Amino acid sequence: MLRVTRKTLLALEAVTDVAYNSRPNPVRARDITRRQGVPQRYLEQVMQQLVHVGILKGVRGPQGGYVLARERRRITAGDVVRAVARLEIEDEPKFTDKSDLGKLVVHPLWKNMEQQLLEGLDGISIEDLCQKAGQLRIGVQGDEKSEPQKGTDYSI
Repeated sequence: MLRVTRKTLLALEAVTDVAYNSRPNPVRARDITRRQGVPQRYLEQVMQQLVHVGILKGVRGPQGGYVLARERRRITAGDVVRAVARLEIEDEPKFTDKSDLGKLVVHPLWKNMEQQLLEGLDGISIEDLCQKAGQLRIGVQGDEKSEPQKGTDYSI
């Protein structure tokens, strides 16, 4: 059963963030964490799931991070939602309808709504989301906080 969870929304934001910011270098999880305001450990789990299903690629090394596995116009919001939903279904106990009302009325209604939602999301590419962010002048590109400024002293 499809659910729009926090993880689903975070995955969409993270993939869009990577698409919007990965030129020319990969995007580091800690930069996404700062921009999205989520714990890095939680974000890393989502990012690894997206790598596992082939939406993102991990780049190792000092300049490493994440890049899209395909062109952003070839990844849809539906792809991301399905990927997260598949992984969440694996963690969820199996539910079976016990009544005719559930089996014949409610479950088919929900399946139809899921299908309509996913068809709508399939019509929206990550490129579309990046263009929308650009039109709204969302300030994720050129984030000055990515690198420490010279002369800044960090103490813990």
